[in-house]
Amino acid sequence: MLSGDFVERFVDRGFTKIDLAVGVSGIVSMGLEILAGRVLAPRFGSTIYTWGSIIGVSMLALSLGYLHGGRTSYGASFRDLEKFMVYTTGYIFFVMFAGEFLLSAAAGLPVPPRYASIVPVAVLFGPPTYFLGYVSPYAAQLSSKDTKGGASGHFYAVGTAGSILGAFGTTFLLVPFVPTDWIYIFFASLTLIPLLGDLKALKTVSPFLILVIGALLITSSSVSGETVYTDSTVYQELKVSDSDGVRTLYLDGQPQSAVYLNGSGYPWKYLDFFHLPFLMRDDVEDVLFIGGGGFVGPQEFAGMGYDVDAVELDPGVVKAAQQYFNLSEGPNLQVFTQDGREFLRETNNTYDVIYLDAFKKSQVPFHLTTKEFMQLVHDRTDRNGVVVSNIISTSSGPGSKFAKAEYATMSSVFESTYFFPTRETGLAQNIELVAMKNQTVNQSVLFERADSYKRKNLTDEVSMMRNFSSGDAMVLTDDYAPVERLLNPLVGRDYVVG
Repeated sequence: MLSGDFVERFVDRGFTKIDLAVGVSGIVSMGLEILAGRVLAPRFGSTIYTWGSIIGVSMLALSLGYLHGGRTSYGASFRDLEKFMVYTTGYIFFVMFAGEFLLSAAAGLPVPPRYASIVPVAVLFGPPTYFLGYVSPYAAQLSSKDTKGGASGHFYAVGTAGSILGAFGTTFLLVPFVPTDWIYIFFASLTLIPLLGDLKALKTVSPFLILVIGALLITSSSVSGETVYTDSTVYQELKVSDSDGVRTLYLDGQPQSAVYLNGSGYPWKYLDFFHLPFLMRDDVEDVLFIGGGGFVGPQEFAGMGYDVDAVELDPGVVKAAQQYFNLSEGPNLQVFTQDGREFLRETNNTYDVIYLDAFKKSQVPFHLTTKEFMQLVHDRTDRNGVVVSNIISTSSGPGSKFAKAEYATMSSVFESTYFFPTRETGLAQNIELVAMKNQTVNQSVLFERADSYKRKNLTDEVSMMRNFSSGDAMVLTDDYAPVERLLNPLVGRDYVVG
């Protein structure tokens, strides 16, 4: 338990309570900045725009805190510094309870997609960072050092050391292992440590803390019983939920995989499109999936007797799939926990069919979209190789910018590329881009082959084949692949899965 003894031991080692306050302000301000990326990702994506907004707002809030703190610090006491620590604690608890509502409200604002994350960042994380900005100027004013330069340099060093600790600690210790609400509690409690030796200050805030923690325990116990598993992995927030006989895996709030609880298959129709390569060639043996999710596709094809390798970056996803989606390796299925591009670069295997299934609606790893990557995929398929890229886009209009760019990129490497929307809708949906090596095929041939395909009735899937022109869309390269800009029109748009 935290106690005044901690502060006393800290002071006995030559540090002061002011040093402690400055160090804590660095830890919490940087920790909140890292945590903001995780909190905003489900609605706004983990894009360059989101992170640019987080960094920009944080720097602005700190600058204003430094400025106003410097102007008001003359004649200040340690009690004046303490009040900003208390303000920070109170606002962090406010964000913990009201954050979800504020994020939902912000997502509906009529703001251009690339700027949409600025508002929630400013509302949720601007004020506590602003309050913490007061700490260093007040500390310099209260310092007993002989010169202002000496005091400023000392506290810059202490604050920066705290920021380093906050960055590494939040990244490697808190986010991967601790639920978000408890990270909020940790940061809120941390800002009160400099007050521990001040009984009068503690008496002022203790009723408030008891009320807040009690409310947290009550709300935590009322979580819906449909959520069967949650995990905060290094890469994303993961949840497994059961509803109406269907088990669904969510990554950063976006549905990724689903199965019927009674074991009768999967409810999402788009997975049937994964059978299209078997109409395009009849000698498939070796299959590769890049992106695992619930490993529904890899398990299905392994069960048919194909040799399947599946590559998933996040070990937390693999663990969830093993526990809740019946994933188990066997003679026909091998799982690799690795980046997909790294795997392709290192393997000597070639595959008959490769599935690229590692994309979310608003979060796309750009290095899996470029011409250089597609050339690597091309090199890892056999002479008649087929590649399926499962992307989320609209089939026309502004929301199709990413689809057009990816279609153009695949077409720059493969002999032929085909466009299969999975629904008749103008909403964001799963779209299958199918590319073939050293061959072409037309829709009439696919209909003929679908008649003799025994595993699935693929007539509807073949009928969805569309003539698609990428027009003047750019070819994505490692040097320039602005996927965030191309995905901007999808931010805030409904996504129809299935």
